[in-house]
Amino acid sequence: MAMLGEQKTDYYYEYTECDSVGSRWRVAIPHNLGTCSALPTPTRGTDCSFSCAAGKFLEMSAQQCTSCAAGSYSLGSGVRFDQWDTIPAGFTSLATYMDPGPSGEESQACNSSSWTPQGVYLESSRDECTVSLVYAVHLEKQGSVSFSYQYPDNNIFFEFYVQNEQCQEMAQTDDQKWIKLTTNGEWDTHTVNLKSGTNILYWRTTGILVGGKMVKPVLLRNIQIEGVAYTSECFPCRPGWFSSSPGSSSCQPCPRNTSSNKGAASCTPCPDTQYSHEGWSQCKERPPCSEKDYFHIHTACDSEGKTQVMYRWVEPRICEENVTGAVALPPTGEREACPPCNPGYYNTNDSTCFPCPPGTHSDGTSVCEECPAGTEPVLGYEYKWWNVLPSNMKTSCFNVGNSKCDDMNGWEVAGDHIRSGAGGSDNDYLILNLHVPGFKLPTSLAGMTGTEFGRITFVFETICSADCELYFMMDVNRKSTTVVESWEGSKERQSYTHIMTRNASISYTWAFQRTNQAQDVRRYISDVVILYSVSVTNVQDGVASACRACALLSQSSQRSGSCIPCPAGFYIDRDTNRCQECPPNTYLSGHHTYGEDACLPCGPGSKSNKEHSRCYSDCSFSHTEHNRTLTFDLSSLSTVASLTIGPSFTSKGTKYLHVFNVSLCGHQGKMAAVCTDNVTDLANKDMGSDSTQFVNSVDSFICQSTIIPADGRGFRMALASQSISLADTFLGATVDSDLDGINARPELFSDNSKGIPDINFFYRSTQATGSCERGRSAVMTIRCNPEKTDRGQLTVPSACPAGTCDGCTFHFLWESGSACPGCTQDDYHQIEGACKGGVQVTLSVWNEPKLCTKGMSLPAKSSVPCEAIALWLKVGVGGGAFLAVLLVSLTFYFWKKNKRLEYKYSRLVMSANKECELPVADSCALAEGEEPEDDVVYSHKPSLLGKLRAIANKREGDSSESVQLKSSQSERWVWG
Repeated sequence: MAMLGEQKTDYYYEYTECDSVGSRWRVAIPHNLGTCSALPTPTRGTDCSFSCAAGKFLEMSAQQCTSCAAGSYSLGSGVRFDQWDTIPAGFTSLATYMDPGPSGEESQACNSSSWTPQGVYLESSRDECTVSLVYAVHLEKQGSVSFSYQYPDNNIFFEFYVQNEQCQEMAQTDDQKWIKLTTNGEWDTHTVNLKSGTNILYWRTTGILVGGKMVKPVLLRNIQIEGVAYTSECFPCRPGWFSSSPGSSSCQPCPRNTSSNKGAASCTPCPDTQYSHEGWSQCKERPPCSEKDYFHIHTACDSEGKTQVMYRWVEPRICEENVTGAVALPPTGEREACPPCNPGYYNTNDSTCFPCPPGTHSDGTSVCEECPAGTEPVLGYEYKWWNVLPSNMKTSCFNVGNSKCDDMNGWEVAGDHIRSGAGGSDNDYLILNLHVPGFKLPTSLAGMTGTEFGRITFVFETICSADCELYFMMDVNRKSTTVVESWEGSKERQSYTHIMTRNASISYTWAFQRTNQAQDVRRYISDVVILYSVSVTNVQDGVASACRACALLSQSSQRSGSCIPCPAGFYIDRDTNRCQECPPNTYLSGHHTYGEDACLPCGPGSKSNKEHSRCYSDCSFSHTEHNRTLTFDLSSLSTVASLTIGPSFTSKGTKYLHVFNVSLCGHQGKMAAVCTDNVTDLANKDMGSDSTQFVNSVDSFICQSTIIPADGRGFRMALASQSISLADTFLGATVDSDLDGINARPELFSDNSKGIPDINFFYRSTQATGSCERGRSAVMTIRCNPEKTDRGQLTVPSACPAGTCDGCTFHFLWESGSACPGCTQDDYHQIEGACKGGVQVTLSVWNEPKLCTKGMSLPAKSSVPCEAIALWLKVGVGGGAFLAVLLVSLTFYFWKKNKRLEYKYSRLVMSANKECELPVADSCALAEGEEPEDDVVYSHKPSLLGKLRAIANKREGDSSESVQLKSSQSERWVWG
């Protein structure tokens, strides 16, 4: 049915539904059924595709287009939604959660998530829930939908898509579906064509709070849909807006200090004691002036080189000065001496600072001087005195919901620093912008192939009592703005450095917001950010504060002072100012090339690339212990490896994965691991490859991306975001657990029981972050494990499932069979076989367990001739037989000799027992070699025991023994 038309006393008109040929009828419908009769007969209506022009509506009685009255407007064939005090009728905010919880249950955490109306815009949810703003519209002809939006944070995924009445998604290109990022505070417009029929529009957001940091919401305003059949009435202007002439297609906001009601044709001025801002529907009483209503500035230097502090009211001024309790504007301060010029500038007679001419330099306090022969100026920006804002810097202020501070300065100079200004509201964005046209390496560095083209360093401090936040952003080639780093709350004075890795035109932006809560009053006017100094190196068309030595071609060149670039990997010799190549396995630091000390040695286990721009591992490593040298060949691990960790869940249950890409060694030092944010690529694919790569692609030795699985959010593809580099500098490889202040923490992994030492690869990322002052670092522990394949397995510590325990140092373990040392002769032993058939075979066998790979191969099986009885066996048998014969002979010899000794002993015993008066023989014993002449004849043959007893008792004469002797004289003696 159509919209409400002109009312009569008892009835009104409506159109019937369109038939198959596109026609319809106008019919009269009573307000109350049965209360009237004689209704007008149905009349053929206008074609279904008929519509009025903008500023007109279809008057149903005459079925003619009529101009809207003053105080109202019409889009003709379109509808517009620009009032967001509430969510308009027809819109639905739907929170869906496609991730089941870790236990499989459906999460109820998103029931309170929705799009929130904020007066002049609609704000998306800030949490991880998927929240859709849905609107259904029926178009009689082809049309379009357009809307203004802010999308400053890529930690929210924002997409717009259209479905038909069968809930089938309309065909859309990626740049129509994915919305482009915008700069903080800037509005962009997105337009999509619609087909006739029913179109269901979806604005869907999903926040990712993986880092635990609050994301910036998506904002919507001015949704306009073209293609509806007709408009039967005009829309009144909302309060605070007006349209002064009939036939308007839009309304304008009331100026400051005026107000209006709904449907106003003009605005009413506020009384003198009241005020209003632009677009207000009513005036408010002016409060008494306080310290929060004024701010101070430093005047520019006058002709006498003096400056002074002046106080000004915050504009637009809303306070009343001449009432009880109001404060007056403080008087102007005393005149003081101006600060000196910044380095690279000189002071003129009228105390104005001008940049030094090309080829000259100054420290800011003296006149510009030419650089001496053999030197060149060091170009850049160095701002540390803030009397006036430099010409390449600008400041501004804007608010998402109003234009109160559009004409204000966001920042104010203050002598030795520049600080955030007062602003119009506490949630204003106070902007400071620095434009750098490009970077140019000094002549002495022009031949280097490193990745640093320049760097920006600034010193700042924030003093806050609320939830203030400072953003540091950069805009590359005026195509895309990215938040480089941000700081929340009060921060002590500190320095931050960002390195530029590509040459491009850059706009650096500092944006400060006291609070993100919309408020009409200024409660936190004392919350400020102070910027003390800003320096940028190697700036194209910059100024010079000093000179640096450069390389000279010849003596004539030295006299003229002309400089030449050294080739890649060369330094400038201090004595001759000639280019000299760096020694092997050293690299140039990138900041200077003067003197051999500019060539820094590579760490252990690393070598420099050909250009001496970085150190890397060539996949070989050696280690000596216990007089044995272990040689490792890690070439099997050189190709880029990936490790997926998860799934993990945020506080509301959003499932996400961490993916690490690792380039361990080889590639001639090229950082082959690449991580890319694919969503931002899709949204920015028309920006050109250079800009897209600069912002969204990371080249590193180890990089990390956060992945939202496609099945977790209903997206057509997995979404990759938050790509960061963990390792853009290789420090070295060693078996030690410490290197350059990084600890490998071997206790995080299981003990190595193989006996082969682990190899620790140490890396560092030179880009500092808010939480990691020295940048992130990583340790890759390589472990020999013959049970793994050559590619092996990557793991992270079980105690730190995200790969890091402190957010700054990442630990990995890579177990691989190819991480074992090369085989040597110490890794096998030989086994000799038995002699068979006159041949003996010798086999070589690996030691078990085998803890080596590649290297030396096992020696081939060898065989030698042999005999059945070995020579040693023959010699042994012969020697044994000889010893046996010798032993038998000796035994017989000593037996014979023992018999003789026994006989001699018996003769000696008998001689000892003779009486003294008896005749004695000439000798008691035989002389040596004498044969006995007499035989001894025993009358009895006593036993050996008896003989011994007789000897023992010979002195007492208790027993006697007779011995018969035969002599030649036949004499017989008897012994008693």
